[in-house]
Amino acid sequence: MKSIPCVLMRGGTSKGAFLLADDLPKDINQRNDFLLSIMGSGHELEIDGIGGGSPQTSKVAIISRSVSEKADIDYLFVQVIVNERRVDTTPNCGNMLCAVGGFAIEQGLIKADSPVTRVRIRNVNTNTFIEADIQTPEGKVIYDGDTQIDGVPGRAAPVALTFLNSAGAKSGQLFPTGNRLDVFDNAQVTCIDMAMPMVVIPAQSLGKTGYESACELDRDTALLESLESIRRQAGKAMGFGDVTNMVIPKPVLISPALSGGNLNVRYFMPHSCHKSLAITGAIGLASACIIPGTIANELTKLSGDGIVKIEHPSGSIAVDLSNTTEAPEAIRASVIRTARKILSGSVYIAD
Repeated sequence: MKSIPCVLMRGGTSKGAFLLADDLPKDINQRNDFLLSIMGSGHELEIDGIGGGSPQTSKVAIISRSVSEKADIDYLFVQVIVNERRVDTTPNCGNMLCAVGGFAIEQGLIKADSPVTRVRIRNVNTNTFIEADIQTPEGKVIYDGDTQIDGVPGRAAPVALTFLNSAGAKSGQLFPTGNRLDVFDNAQVTCIDMAMPMVVIPAQSLGKTGYESACELDRDTALLESLESIRRQAGKAMGFGDVTNMVIPKPVLISPALSGGNLNVRYFMPHSCHKSLAITGAIGLASACIIPGTIANELTKLSGDGIVKIEHPSGSIAVDLSNTTEAPEAIRASVIRTARKILSGSVYIAD
């Protein structure tokens, strides 16, 4: 059996394999076959690999020195589909991104400063740029700390992420349909591409409160069918064509916040509800909250720089928006997250 070096890491509320691009086949099909074997894709438990049987834990980050002068590190995100033997490299993953900087420093791809190292990251999937501030006292990455994020037990060292150019991440336009409001299946929605292409839907328009648990929503086959119908129509209208076998756009149910936040959400990936919230999703939703004419802004009535607090099934996440006085496309978003190295060694690839 072949083997390659692998580090298993938690990034935010996701977990996955971190691999160096140089350790993988250059041929994309061969590389994808490697990843399917590593994760155990094609089985609901991913029993023959290191995947966790959930979209949140069936992820891979492929890391290399950047080919761009504007970045130190290139990060290719791969979503490995659990029940089907296929991968999707269409979107970015902001949660896995939390662990990229620490991994790159420990692999010797970038020299650490003290007490904090700023790592400039290019997400290859979307050609967007992110700055990650990693705690590196005395030039060593630390994972222990006092920062707590909802959806993850315990505390860890903070990782500050700033997304620099997230508008039009996949489509090239903040509002790919040309509208801030569209109607699909009699539901008024907003199609936005800010860090992650999404179709934002008022929960009540699909007969939901928006406060249901993720498990309850996953069992609602009628809702999932409605979401998929809207998602496919939105995907076509956003210029992505037939999105049947793509994980974008993500459908998101929104409702008024209940616990002191600005917005409550249920984020789908796209066929199961996230137990918390994707970072890229949070950035797009927070931005929508302050842009007039969107479904989210109709609920929040927010404007200008500041923190937008988004509630999700596991708690909430705060997104700090800046540069909002310019065009909406210029909005910058920052979040504080955590990451942890879980194990390091070799992973074996079945022949």
